[in-house]
Amino acid sequence: MALFWAIAAALLLLAMWMVAGSLWRKPVRTTPAQSASQSNLALLRAQLQQIDLDLAQGRLDAAQHQAARTEVERRVLEEESVAVTPEREGSPRATLLLLLVAVPVLVLGLYALVGSPQAVSPPLAQGEPSPQEVEAMVAKLAERMEKQPPGNVDDTEGWVMLGRSYAVMQRYPEASRAFARALQLMPGDAQILVDQADVLAMQQGGNLQGEPLRLIELALKNNPSNLKGLALAGTAAFERKDYPVAIDYWTRARATAPPDSEFMRSLEQSIAEARAAAGSGMAAAGPAAAPAASASAPKAPGAASISGRISLAPALAARAAPGDTLFVFARAAEGPRIPLAILKRSASDLPLSFTLDDSMAMAPDLKLSGFANVVIGARLSKSGNAMPQSGDLEGTTAPLAGRSSGIEIVIDSVRP
Repeated sequence: MALFWAIAAALLLLAMWMVAGSLWRKPVRTTPAQSASQSNLALLRAQLQQIDLDLAQGRLDAAQHQAARTEVERRVLEEESVAVTPEREGSPRATLLLLLVAVPVLVLGLYALVGSPQAVSPPLAQGEPSPQEVEAMVAKLAERMEKQPPGNVDDTEGWVMLGRSYAVMQRYPEASRAFARALQLMPGDAQILVDQADVLAMQQGGNLQGEPLRLIELALKNNPSNLKGLALAGTAAFERKDYPVAIDYWTRARATAPPDSEFMRSLEQSIAEARAAAGSGMAAAGPAAAPAASASAPKAPGAASISGRISLAPALAARAAPGDTLFVFARAAEGPRIPLAILKRSASDLPLSFTLDDSMAMAPDLKLSGFANVVIGARLSKSGNAMPQSGDLEGTTAPLAGRSSGIEIVIDSVRP
């Protein structure tokens, strides 16, 4: 957009310079009277030549020659005064100043009236494309890629772009096929391997175990510092409660993550939760486990359970898809942020009646019954990742007593 206005301004200045030059080069115009005077002058000069010829040939004496020549010269002077008197149409400086103001105003006004500024604006400046436009663009890309001859390594980026587009649209089987085609062209590419692992996990309900984990490990073998591979490997370890391994992977990812980013903050939170889980697990093995738990948070008497109902705010209904993963969790109002109980469902189950209790704990000594005040939350995730991400839909309660029923949770906010 800035380049367009710079070029337009340069062209406008060039046009004005050409007009100004014409004004300065042509300050006067020739009138009919001036044209007639110029013709008379030519005749009078011819008469002077004839008078001189008559004197030479003896047809006029000296006195007659002098009187005739004096009369003709007087008339020449009169005609020359008319011929050289300029007749101006106006001051060229005033005209130029008028043009300097009027031309830009008229040009900009005409452009605003009939022009199309959007034609030179970047696409995003005109608003996000509609879902139908995105579908059309992805379909066009898919058609183009299918027409490419097999085995062309230059097509790798096209297949990767197609796979990521399908992944954003949650069309995971198509995304997996696109990444598979890319891997045929670039076997062992770490980034393509982790992208493929991610979409395969989505097809397993977010579970990274099995083939997804094999691909992640292969990617990290080929590129030990791949950021997405380290993050997914840490998540897989956390899922199987191998907290020291999760901490190691996430710490390595933190070393290469962009500073002051949402991803970095997510890693910091994940590491803190894994350390809390690892610490409580180690404490459970020793005799000091029970005192440590009671010192960190007072226990509510008896086994704890919390039940209630979750619904989605109508204003956010259009942003949720039936296949989105629904996480329902309880965490301590004060203390470690690792979930004390967690339940996994899908958006299609909403509205959902739920119950959380000690049997859903992720660590032996981090249960609902171990904390007097807890917060219950519900989160809809398009990625299926247990870690919160930007764009997730959320709803939480205020701190509640350890045992409650009839809780109403409305998912009514979007995670920034």
